[in-house]
Amino acid sequence: MPVDQLSRTFAALADPTRRAILSCLRERGEASVAELAEPFELTPRAISKHVGVLESAGLVSRGRDAQRRPSRLRVEPLIDLDAWLGDYRAVWEHRFVALEADLGSDQP
Repeated sequence: MPVDQLSRTFAALADPTRRAILSCLRERGEASVAELAEPFELTPRAISKHVGVLESAGLVSRGRDAQRRPSRLRVEPLIDLDAWLGDYRAVWEHRFVALEADLGSDQP
């Protein structure tokens, strides 16, 4: 994953409203901006801007269904993000195993 794409993904995920929008799309499959705005105290215009950021980061795609423009979750950037985090996950798991071994060796 190019660094620019990784930065866009992290920037998009940094906002709790955008993470909530992604959760909603994960559960619903697809939703319009008006539907996404329902649980928030934000205008549809504000939600549309958040969806635009998610779309720019590749995390959401928008379709066209007559007058409705449903948004859908795209998992590819999340798969790439998980792969990037996997390298760090391996380091921490190794450290936890080493810590557990160290703590276990102190026992009588």
